[in-house]
Amino acid sequence: MKLEFVKDGPALVIENTERLLVIADLHFGIEADLAAHGMHFRSHSTERLARLMQTIDATEPDKLILLGDIKHSIPSLTRQEWAEIPGILETIRRRIPILVFPGNHDIGIERFLMKGELQPKEGAVIDGVAYLHGHTYPAPGLGGHLIVTGHHHPLVSLHDEVGCSLQAPAFLRAAIDTKALGLKIPECRRPAPDRALFVPAFNEIAGYDIIKIARDPFSPISRCMKQDDAEIILADGTYIGPLSMLLDDAADEEKGE
Repeated sequence: MKLEFVKDGPALVIENTERLLVIADLHFGIEADLAAHGMHFRSHSTERLARLMQTIDATEPDKLILLGDIKHSIPSLTRQEWAEIPGILETIRRRIPILVFPGNHDIGIERFLMKGELQPKEGAVIDGVAYLHGHTYPAPGLGGHLIVTGHHHPLVSLHDEVGCSLQAPAFLRAAIDTKALGLKIPECRRPAPDRALFVPAFNEIAGYDIIKIARDPFSPISRCMKQDDAEIILADGTYIGPLSMLLDDAADEEKGE
């Protein structure tokens, strides 16, 4: 299995017998929600879709896997989503087959999908790898050696010697406690996944600091992550280091050291 990190996404290409492009958390329609909270921005859906199509063209995958939260509003659809989502999905499927693992923001998304596009919210194995959005427990029989998940929007904050900082999308890769996650697969079948890969959000304004994810996990997978075996990788594939290093640095800063 080959993994390619796509900086201009951020996105991920996983290649085994098929070449699969993986994108998480598009959150089309987020601007309407921000407006409801007093922050008014024009829709950036056109630019976001163009960036998505450029990523597809650059990576030339066989299929596109969308790891949920295609839309943003919950618990219903907004006017913006009614107007934009059908055209967005049609533009994508004219270029490439899509598989959608629905997220917690995707209430009502099924009405815009075609037969075979909607996947189980508890996850499914495609070409040897398990995929799901990540807001629910995975199906107990979910196999594969790796779970690839969205939902967490990981960002990493980097500081230089003079105190300047940069916050950037990042992948978080970690071992997981299979039993605590409820994955019980008979030995005669495929093995249970023992690692998870958290994919950053494709949406340009969605993100959570990795330190916050570690300290206050908000999903079954993040709660079952083995933090002492977690590592951080930038969107371009640059290896940053172990999660424990960032947690130690943050603790030292809070102590004033």
